[in-house]
Amino acid sequence: MMKRTLQIIIITALALGMSGISAAENTPIEAIRSTVDAVLDIMKDKELAAPGRRAERREKIRALIRDRFDFREMSRRSLARHWKKLSPEEEREFVAVFSDLLESSYIGKIEAYTDEKVTYDKETIRGKGKYGIVNTTIVTKNVDIPIDYKLIFRNGKWWIYDVVIEGVSFISTYRSQYNKIIVKQSFAKLLERMKSKLKEIKAMEAKEA
Repeated sequence: MMKRTLQIIIITALALGMSGISAAENTPIEAIRSTVDAVLDIMKDKELAAPGRRAERREKIRALIRDRFDFREMSRRSLARHWKKLSPEEEREFVAVFSDLLESSYIGKIEAYTDEKVTYDKETIRGKGKYGIVNTTIVTKNVDIPIDYKLIFRNGKWWIYDVVIEGVSFISTYRSQYNKIIVKQSFAKLLERMKSKLKEIKAMEAKEA
């Protein structure tokens, strides 16, 4: 279940975000729609799919991810009660490693996009306009997959801080995993394991470039 959830997130969720996106982001659903369309354009770009341009395409995707996901908010929610125990230096290091790990872990798999159709079904705004949820569906040949995006409105822009795939929360999953490691071992051990995983992924990327 976890593997399937991550694959779905790769194909859709993490490919959300684009610098210079249209100002028509007044609502969460408009933000999601515009950024998804922008990412799909990149994935369909035959020139970027040419041999020797994989690194360039991946960097473009990285830029999109950074510009739409609130990594600090995601980091804070992923660590939950442990976040308050971190020093400012530990916070910065965790956010940096967390961000790189998410980007690197998913970029390779996002290239598995096979032209699935995305429908934008509903949006809900709550918390006096601060929070939003966008319900979408990935329509594939075999099954329809519901995906909910949770966003926060900050600095005049909607930022993604969680993705829920078929009822499974992206942040809740990480929170559970991270909490177990911190409680049984330590925060330092968690960071060490994350860095080790990131190193493995970077090595694979280098081979594929």
